[in-house]
Amino acid sequence: MMLALRDIACLRGDRLLFERLSLELAAGDALVVTGANGVGKSSLLRIAAGLLRPSAGTIERPGRVAWLGEASALDGDRTLGQALDFWAKLDGTRPDAAMAQMGIAHLVRVPVRYLSTGQRRRAAIARTIASGAPLWLLDEPANGLDAEGIERLGDAIRAHRRTGGSVFTATHLPLPIDDAATLMLDGAIA
Repeated sequence: MMLALRDIACLRGDRLLFERLSLELAAGDALVVTGANGVGKSSLLRIAAGLLRPSAGTIERPGRVAWLGEASALDGDRTLGQALDFWAKLDGTRPDAAMAQMGIAHLVRVPVRYLSTGQRRRAAIARTIASGAPLWLLDEPANGLDAEGIERLGDAIRAHRRTGGSVFTATHLPLPIDDAATLMLDGAIA
């Protein structure tokens, strides 16, 4: 088991986004959370990552997790290579193959602040790939990507799942994730 959420509730301010939500991801699984803006997709992912405490329920995350949020978490003053090397040293990995996988290896000497939105997103995905974490939590991973970037993201997810990794993602955009389970958050609390 990569992740188990049991009877999770999320209260933001005085607004209940969802309650009694349970799910489990095993090795190789993919789960896509969809729904309108403001129903709690990002909050659910943050709860799964341990970045937000649930109002109720329990979480089991026995392994390492890679988080891909809105921000790239890359130092804009460093070159792309230096910025990814920083994270790779923390994870005990190398980012070279991940940069090639996302089609950004040629940008290794470019400062992060000069990268386009799509290039920064590809770099953040490369950071996720290079992490070596078995569970990827991806919040709107296709934002800012062109068609080729989305295709590379899909290839990366397929490769990760083939090696036993799992993916839990929230998105508004269609993603090329084969046979993923879908969870629709609709904001209706019974």
